[in-house]
Amino acid sequence: MNNYVTELNDQNWDSEVLNYEGVTLVDVWAPWCGPCKLIGPVIDELAMEYSGKAKIGKLNADQNQKPMDLGVSGIPTLILYKNGEEVDRIVGMAPKHQLQEKLNYYSQESV
Repeated sequence: MNNYVTELNDQNWDSEVLNYEGVTLVDVWAPWCGPCKLIGPVIDELAMEYSGKAKIGKLNADQNQKPMDLGVSGIPTLILYKNGEEVDRIVGMAPKHQLQEKLNYYSQESV
């Protein structure tokens, strides 16, 4: 994880995601998950590219209860929030351009 990625957990979930004014992309992952390892560098790149525009965070499914509370049944799961409300969800791998399109779309003020 790089300095641009927010490490999310059960304790900071409300302050970092639900109370955040703006767009948040949450990557639900686990260390043993092969596809999670493949998408990890893409998440890191997005965090750098969208620094100051959107929050990018990672939530370890093995160490936190929150993924179960959210109904996550497969990983990686990528969840987009806007102003603390879930607006989109992708289960499995997603190409970088698709994530960029979603981040750009939900970052618009009118959406």
